[in-house]
Amino acid sequence: MFQFEDAAGSHGWLRRRDVLRAGFLGLGGLTLADMGRLEAQGAVTPNDAAVILLFVHGGPSHLETYDLKPHAPNEIRGPFRPIATNVPGIDICEHLPLHAKVAHRFSLIRSCSHDEADHFAGHRRFLSGFGKLKPGTGYESFYPQVGAVVNRLLYQQQQGLPPAIAVGGVVVNGPDYAAGVSEGYWSSVYRVPIVNGSLRDASLTVDPTRLGDRLALRTGLDRLQRELQNSDTREAIDAFNNQAVEILTTGKAQAAFDLSQEDPRIRDKYGDGYGQEVLTAVRLVEAGVKFVTVRAPGSGPGTKAYDWDDHAVNWDMLGAMYARLPKYDQIVSTVIDDLYDRGLDKRVLLVVTGEFGRTPRLEYRDGRIGRDHWPSAMSILMAGGGIKTGQVIGATDAFGARPSAHPLDPTDILATIYKHLGINPEHHIMDPGGRPIALTTGKPIVELY
Repeated sequence: MFQFEDAAGSHGWLRRRDVLRAGFLGLGGLTLADMGRLEAQGAVTPNDAAVILLFVHGGPSHLETYDLKPHAPNEIRGPFRPIATNVPGIDICEHLPLHAKVAHRFSLIRSCSHDEADHFAGHRRFLSGFGKLKPGTGYESFYPQVGAVVNRLLYQQQQGLPPAIAVGGVVVNGPDYAAGVSEGYWSSVYRVPIVNGSLRDASLTVDPTRLGDRLALRTGLDRLQRELQNSDTREAIDAFNNQAVEILTTGKAQAAFDLSQEDPRIRDKYGDGYGQEVLTAVRLVEAGVKFVTVRAPGSGPGTKAYDWDDHAVNWDMLGAMYARLPKYDQIVSTVIDDLYDRGLDKRVLLVVTGEFGRTPRLEYRDGRIGRDHWPSAMSILMAGGGIKTGQVIGATDAFGARPSAHPLDPTDILATIYKHLGINPEHHIMDPGGRPIALTTGKPIVELY
């Protein structure tokens, strides 16, 4: 038994197993000391890289954005026409004119496909590599998603900041989910905090009961360390307790959310709504956060759309695109230029994607048009990260139905993200049955490097 004193001066007792449990982080009793050894084993090559994931929930139509088919039949090609960009040979939607001016600063992937047509199965498949549902939940991933992997493997590279953060972007009931945050079968301490407005609104990576144990232990930590015999246990209690306290008490993370420190002209360029969230994401990675996810809503004036799920039964896709594309065009082009202006174009990789594309054939209902879910083809934009830009990777067939050249899988996107962050994509983790599972079966996209 160990005695502790809390902030109010009250005393209490913790059993040795409670102390040990407070210092251990999850699967198999893995400690922070063990996690530090992962670097020596080749799981992580420390660097200063970061990723911003702008997640377009609902499944944006590639045929109305980045992969138009102007020569296809009317029921395939849709209402919009392509325009040329500042890179010869790269055409995009006519309603993305600001994109067209910065095409030399991004690359398009047109040949990614997978096998999950449900929204949240698509999330799971795209952001963990597997579509499996976590038992007892309606949408959570059984396997850890990319944000949780970052939280686990890059836990201590920047003091006072969590490795991964989701800025807004809740897409189901309750403030408990955003793309890429799920810890899967790992402990909840690896779940990505979701922040709405400021760090005070965040659900921290440590759950309240664990955090309470660690804060209670803090004042008696020196005495506990003298009494404990195992140096690894001492290190685990000390390191994780200190990390939790730093996130709560230092001003570094909170300062990144203070947009009043930005030039008003920069804030105006991003615009209101989720433009300010994307600007916050840039400030977070500038401060040292490794992975930030932001949601790109599909709403806009004059439409019922609230995401990019453009079924004709939901709303009119044409009206929704007219409403949302100007803001989307402004925000994506602005963040691309801003990364270059801040000198972050080598360090920060921007990934803009949804969970799947839309059906080649248009739907019609009561005078509205739409498209259904279609994981067999989708388009992804990447910029920054020191990648080779001004190119298109892969292609789809004449109807935009399936890859016709250089087929890629979401696991290849994950491998590219992990490579950029210095995480070995081939590193193995143990599943609940004790079987080693690679972080991803994909390969980094060589054309980007």
